[in-house]
Amino acid sequence: MTKSLRTQLRLLPTHTGPFPLPPPTPSSLPSTPTAAFQTWLHDAITAGVIEPHALTLSTVDSSTGIPDSRVLILKDLDSARGWQFAIRGDGPKAAQLDGNPGVALCFYWAELGRQVRIRGRAVRLSVEEEERDWEGRPRASKVAAAASRTQSAVLGSLEELRGSVERVISTATASDSTGREEIQRPAWRVYAVSPVVVEFWQRSSDRLHQRVRFRKAEKDDREGGEGEDGWVKELLWP
Repeated sequence: MTKSLRTQLRLLPTHTGPFPLPPPTPSSLPSTPTAAFQTWLHDAITAGVIEPHALTLSTVDSSTGIPDSRVLILKDLDSARGWQFAIRGDGPKAAQLDGNPGVALCFYWAELGRQVRIRGRAVRLSVEEEERDWEGRPRASKVAAAASRTQSAVLGSLEELRGSVERVISTATASDSTGREEIQRPAWRVYAVSPVVVEFWQRSSDRLHQRVRFRKAEKDDREGGEGEDGWVKELLWP
């Protein structure tokens, strides 16, 4: 008899390990969430995690109140502005951010049993930075973005898409003496997520997962000496 999906899901192993890295504690992580994230990202890259810069971006459609999630690529990170990502300016993500800039990001590195969750506000960066991001994209990425007439609009057929790709390539012009192609930039945006709360999670085979949360220090925290560099680190119940 074929097992039900419910039974199959329950039989799948979880939290099996081994997990080669020590669990996080407030004292073992750097004093800011960006520094702590960079440490963990370096661990993921060193460990050979597939696409360690992949993140899940969650936004909210203000017209319906329903959240929406999708996987993007981290573009940059700095302590002043936060986690950066790029999107089409005429797609659902941009429209949702226009209505509600509150977002959540999630990184998951299964090979290390680690997850980082970030909540904050997405702030659009300057046109100059958006242009620089576009120019730094691989050719295939530019072609695909330029060929998509309106992101997430209904597509009649794959032949229609292939035809649009061919037109983008055929109309690309040499922009300088080197013959570098000039692919027309579509509506393009780059955002930085300024965090309010960042949580670092390390799974454990006994399911007593370690969780350390960074939150913005409040007045009472600073007076009590608990805040460090504007952040408070707290150990959470699993």
